Amino acid sequence: MFAEERYNRIAALVASEGRVTVAQLAARFNITKETVRRDLALLEKDGILRRVHGGAVPATNASTSELSLSSREGRNQAEKARIAKAALAMVPAEGSIVLDGGTTTGSLAALLVQEAADQLLIITHSVPVAHTLIGSSLQLEFIGGRVRSLTSACVGSGTVARYNGFRPDVVFIGTNGVHPEFGLSTPDPEEASVKAAIVRSARRVVVLADASKLNAETLVGFAGLNEIDALITDVQPDAALCEALADADVELVVA
Repeated sequence: MFAEERYNRIAALVASEGRVTVAQLAARFNITKETVRRDLALLEKDGILRRVHGGAVPATNASTSELSLSSREGRNQAEKARIAKAALAMVPAEGSIVLDGGTTTGSLAALLVQEAADQLLIITHSVPVAHTLIGSSLQLEFIGGRVRSLTSACVGSGTVARYNGFRPDVVFIGTNGVHPEFGLSTPDPEEASVKAAIVRSARRVVVLADASKLNAETLVGFAGLNEIDALITDVQPDAALCEALADADVELVVA
């Protein structure tokens, strides 16, 4: 195989799989790891990918990269719907839950309007989630603050303080990354502060994360795996993440 063809195929693999490792590429193309590293260096120079420890991810996967809520709404819709349906089974018949901002929690909110009992109190700082719930028979507690335009969720010290005063039964939280060592992370420090407060407040923490979030690390960590109780995702995580989840006694649900 010519170097140019290999270059194009590696670029396509990174785009389709989200992450490649040096060892995988060396075996796939029957080349040395040193040759793989040179190829990855060239691809990084051309802006195709970003090298990380042991491999590479798409160039858009920088630690501070973050898609807007509207951009994420059309992605992985079927997978998010399955995750939301699985999460519905963890919603108590009565009591209180927190719904974090995000498209998967938004899907869960839509299901709750149809399925949940009137006795349930839902707490959220997400404007779109609140909008979905307004007008339903469910009880709604909206946590205000400064609305971050990229995610349409409230942030700031006031939002954090309000969550510090709650003790909900279950929280359903989104994340930009679930990593065996770094835990849960998100690109924005203010969003991370709110998420950390939500995790601290809860009796039970359920993470909703599609496959694109698995093994990802973004800029700001907000919780370790030992701080969560369950992870609902749409694919079986790799061995390293499965082991880390098991060590942290996290229930894994593959929807």
